[in-house]
Amino acid sequence: MRKNIKISVAAAAVTALALGATACGTASDPAAKSADGTTDTSKPLVVAASPTPHADILNYVKKELADKAGLKLEVKEFTDYVLPNTATQSGEVDANFFQHKPYLDDFNKKQKTTIVPVVNVELEPLALYSKKVKDLKDLKAGQTVAVPNDTTNEGRALHLLADNGVIVLKDGVGTDAKLSDIKDKKGLEFKELEAATLPRALDQVDAAVINGNYAIEADLKPSKDSLVIEKADGNPYANFLAVKKGNEKDPRVEKLAKLLNSDEVKKFIEDKYTGSVVPAFGAVK
Repeated sequence: MRKNIKISVAAAAVTALALGATACGTASDPAAKSADGTTDTSKPLVVAASPTPHADILNYVKKELADKAGLKLEVKEFTDYVLPNTATQSGEVDANFFQHKPYLDDFNKKQKTTIVPVVNVELEPLALYSKKVKDLKDLKAGQTVAVPNDTTNEGRALHLLADNGVIVLKDGVGTDAKLSDIKDKKGLEFKELEAATLPRALDQVDAAVINGNYAIEADLKPSKDSLVIEKADGNPYANFLAVKKGNEKDPRVEKLAKLLNSDEVKKFIEDKYTGSVVPAFGAVK
């Protein structure tokens, strides 16, 4: 089994599908076909994943569960939210695990890709952090709050702020809320940044809404260090295993989906992340 390959993001400018496909090429050829033109299921299932918690969970499955289930698994780490989907679409990886449904829906629409969810696995609650204020009530007019700049995560961040009285959104605004949808900023300034850079921006802004995986990578504990955190109940942002449409019934994918929803993985998530990541098993709605 090959070692994991960690692919760094180059300058966040790689957003076009063609560039994404060439940027993450691999010699392992996971989409290799057998003589009859079908996918060769004797080859390892290659899964693209964000390092934390996605790759951590996959590597646990690889080490502890995959052999017994007859699954060969290879994990490739990506540090952005574009390349895992472009690589899955192009066939350079077989599947990915890093995203939620609102993000995928928006990505497929904009990039004309055909990625589909297979099974929900976990939720990383979005949270607001600060190195300059200790309590939400201390966030005052004139201060700057950073939010993710991609459509769905920005909307998610703005709803988190609105649900906790930091801002007021216009009536009827959906999950794709943007800064222009803020009815009352309460004197705050907003800065849009790439999601992966938000933890590093905490020194330059007064507060930042940070995705759970990037928070954990930066040694932030969402359940302890945040000013406010998303609720898990009824949350539509569970992260799932995904494949290119048509590959849902690949026997390797079906095996991995079952393992990712196992009691062993549930215990691993609960023990390792202590509330910063929570199990969210089941079908994607």
